[in-house]
Amino acid sequence: MPEADFIVAPRWIIPVEPAGAILTGHVAVIGSGRIVAIQERAGAAETWPEAEWLERPEHVLLPGFVNAHTHGPMTLLRGYADDLPLEQWLSEYIWPAEARWANSEFVRDGADLAILEMIRSGTTCFHDMYLFPDEICAVAAERGIRAVVSMIVIEAPTAWATEADEYINRGLEVHDRYRDHPLVKLSFGPHAPYTVSDEPLQRISTLANQLDVPIQIHLHETADEVQQSVKATGFRPLERLDKLGMLNPLLNAVHMTELNTDEIALLAERGVHVVHCPESNMKLASGFCPVAELMQAGVNVALGTDGTASNNDLDMLGEMRSAALLAKAQSGNAAALNAAEALTVATLNGARALGMENETGSLLPGKAADMICINLASLACQPVHNALSTVVYSATRDQVSDVWVAGRQLLSEGEFQTADEQEVLARTAGWLSKIHAEASA
Repeated sequence: MPEADFIVAPRWIIPVEPAGAILTGHVAVIGSGRIVAIQERAGAAETWPEAEWLERPEHVLLPGFVNAHTHGPMTLLRGYADDLPLEQWLSEYIWPAEARWANSEFVRDGADLAILEMIRSGTTCFHDMYLFPDEICAVAAERGIRAVVSMIVIEAPTAWATEADEYINRGLEVHDRYRDHPLVKLSFGPHAPYTVSDEPLQRISTLANQLDVPIQIHLHETADEVQQSVKATGFRPLERLDKLGMLNPLLNAVHMTELNTDEIALLAERGVHVVHCPESNMKLASGFCPVAELMQAGVNVALGTDGTASNNDLDMLGEMRSAALLAKAQSGNAAALNAAEALTVATLNGARALGMENETGSLLPGKAADMICINLASLACQPVHNALSTVVYSATRDQVSDVWVAGRQLLSEGEFQTADEQEVLARTAGWLSKIHAEASA
């Protein structure tokens, strides 16, 4: 019999696999960072008499959320430029601010703030794209969260690199440094088809296949992006990437608000993953990803928050609810993206997009103990007729009480276990003072 370190005894367990299952009277047995068993409570104490018991009598235990696309360090630009369309938001505000401020210290402090926000709201794994991936990796490792961090590529000079080959080569150095890390992995992150030309995209595709790492790219984010691509190259962006051999199961295509029927079929045929960022897309008026049609075609759809400069939070519970409601309104079908599907999109589908579905994303014996507890005792969640629906449609991130990654507790009854929250907030306040002081000078 495998050894057990602790046993979590909640009121409900939602394992995600099988989809829609809600278990009562069950416990999760955890040993050596993995799920040893999900079993009925009766008998567990006798089987593992030495294990510590964590009673969570009004809580639901479920896998942690997988935030499949974000820009963590942009927490320091939260609220910096709101109520603007994407092109103006980027070119007139975000890119100039990043050119001035986005050094290694900015990235480290912004990533730290983002990671704490994600832990507190139940995210146990995130896929990031930003400058200085080495700093993001270091903070993720220090805080104990699972992360896939992109080796960003953009054909514009920044404080991280000046041209495509330098971006790629510096990224590969970080990849080699974290090659054997148990929690932190690297991916490729070409920013977008309009910021990266064919030659570096082909090199990235070749390297990704050799290293067996994902690629994430902003793609078909707006109608203007598609129109400009046709004007400049004669191809829609997806068609261009297909000609470069990039449409395969390693690709995470982020946003995808502008798709026709043939393109949806092509995504399904090639095994491309789509990352849906509904709140960012709505806020920037970028369009709507056709989630119901994609899923019906067999495309794996994951969920991401995007960065806090365009969302403005990293709240996967809120993002999941927005995704479910938007899918219904967009399709005219109240059954589209039902509660069980929405939770799968926010957990297991994100793990699938990252090639990590055998490690995380659901509560199955043998998988890593990446899991969270949500307290459903609040007024706004009562009465609980269906725990799964309550999580998706009623619960808020303030109700996340406990977070574990690989069996290590990062949040215990609302208290951080691997970070000093006040110290992180103090550094954040320092950045606000710097940015405002220069703006008013």
